[in-house]
Amino acid sequence: MLVVVIGGTGLIGSKVIANLTALGHDAVAASPRSGVDTISGEGVSAALAGADVVVDVTNSPSFADDDVLAFFTTSTQNLLTAEREQGVGHHVALSVVGAAGVPDSGYMRAKVAQEKLIAESGIPYTIVRATQFYEFVEAIAGSADAGGTVRLPHAAMQPIAAADVATGVTRAAVGDPVNGAVEIAGPERVGMDDFVRTGLAAKGDPRTVVTDPAAPYFGAVIDDSSIVPAGPATLFETTFAQWLSAQPV
Repeated sequence: MLVVVIGGTGLIGSKVIANLTALGHDAVAASPRSGVDTISGEGVSAALAGADVVVDVTNSPSFADDDVLAFFTTSTQNLLTAEREQGVGHHVALSVVGAAGVPDSGYMRAKVAQEKLIAESGIPYTIVRATQFYEFVEAIAGSADAGGTVRLPHAAMQPIAAADVATGVTRAAVGDPVNGAVEIAGPERVGMDDFVRTGLAAKGDPRTVVTDPAAPYFGAVIDDSSIVPAGPATLFETTFAQWLSAQPV
């Protein structure tokens, strides 16, 4: 099976490529560095020629509200148009658990818009919604940093290792389209403040994490139900402690 992975050189995409190759599939990475630009549309249709499945794990280079919305809607529409031209039978996209319930976040609104385009495209699809990655711990801290003090809510999250996200995406790619969404998460629920506090301490980062229920997460105030699975989800086994212990010192 030929699978084209859009964003196949990134954190998740490179792991998906490796997984698919190990399973015996023909996996091809497509990105601007290989001449495939999903924003301009340049090279997209040609890159999808003969593809059985297209996996989209791209991410916006800017999280500003207008930029991220423009990225996901333009990129996704160009991909879907090319897939129709090439007769692709399955579109797999990576999204975020809880996006529809956090409308104050421009990033989450953009992911909802992306999902809507996919669902209405007429192309068989599977959306894989994942929780926050362990790898994002420093980015979350940075988004809430004010002069060395990180202010975050104790709102529940259920983070997951990027390698496990890639496994979930790979499973979707080799399976039949579900024409809906599946959700994946890590094994443990933890307060966002405690997650970042633990992650920074493990890295020897001296910043102080202050618990603040009103502190926003990328522009939105969240609670214990906002960004965790609300229904059935596939839970992976890698814990945050295991992930931290495997990181280079």
